[in-house]
Amino acid sequence: MAPKLPISWAQLPPKFLLPEALLPLVTKRGVKYGWSTANKRSKPGRFNQQTAGLPTLEHSPAAALLRKARTLPLRTGALAIKKGMTALYDPETGNRTPCTVVQLDRVQVVSHKTREKNGYFAVQIGAGWKHKDNVTRPLLGHFTGAGVSPKRYVTEFRVKDSSGLLDVGQTIGPDWFLEGQFVDARSNCRGMGFEGGMKRHGWKGQPASHGNSKTHRAMGSSGGGQGSGSRVHPGKKMPGNMGGQQVTVQNVKVLRVDAEKGILVLNGCVAGPKGCVVKLQDAIKKPWPTIPATVKEVEEPLQATA
Repeated sequence: MAPKLPISWAQLPPKFLLPEALLPLVTKRGVKYGWSTANKRSKPGRFNQQTAGLPTLEHSPAAALLRKARTLPLRTGALAIKKGMTALYDPETGNRTPCTVVQLDRVQVVSHKTREKNGYFAVQIGAGWKHKDNVTRPLLGHFTGAGVSPKRYVTEFRVKDSSGLLDVGQTIGPDWFLEGQFVDARSNCRGMGFEGGMKRHGWKGQPASHGNSKTHRAMGSSGGGQGSGSRVHPGKKMPGNMGGQQVTVQNVKVLRVDAEKGILVLNGCVAGPKGCVVKLQDAIKKPWPTIPATVKEVEEPLQATA
């Protein structure tokens, strides 16, 4: 039998009167007792779960940001409007390159998202223009506090750290991207509405003759009988709504940058019809572009080539 303590726990004095050697015996660890892995025990950080001497939890928000550090872009993206497709011809080789033209319309920084307040770093971008009478009062107050005009389109772009946060109200033009760099283009593809199985899933259809009547494009059986439970299994391909979801086209090369007209010329096609909103950001599967810090660094290579 273990020896009894000289005094019982009920007879212990308050913590501030105990010697330092007995404090670990009466301290209880747990969230409800105020113990946490954060830096400040009185008010644990909501997203910061790192403390000196303790390993980082694999399922904590801090660990999630650490896993995404290599794939998050260093700077924000921009919103553009798809204007259509055209082609560029090389006068030397005669090659024809199909391309997509997008236009940046009054793209400005509306607000920021920080790790201390929101758990991640992001830049909220607005584009276009909207009459103030067609904007709700909370959203109008949001734009007024940022000092920008009401925007028709608003979205967020994740960035790696605080160095990618631009000043609120800063304008982003086509010269934000460089000719020859690669971007990822995200947009909603053209909506087809309710379509049948042959168009939606590429079915070949049923026989045209041999007793088939008015079911040439029908889907046929939707499931088995007793062996499969006499039901339609989840995930069964059927007629339904087609298109309208976001499609990402990666590694799209920027062919031309026209800051005066506010347009970008991208190589190849981009999902979506004319007039759709396209989210452009530096490609995550290509090296980050080397952006000159000042205008002087841009002019020096031009003078050297001249």
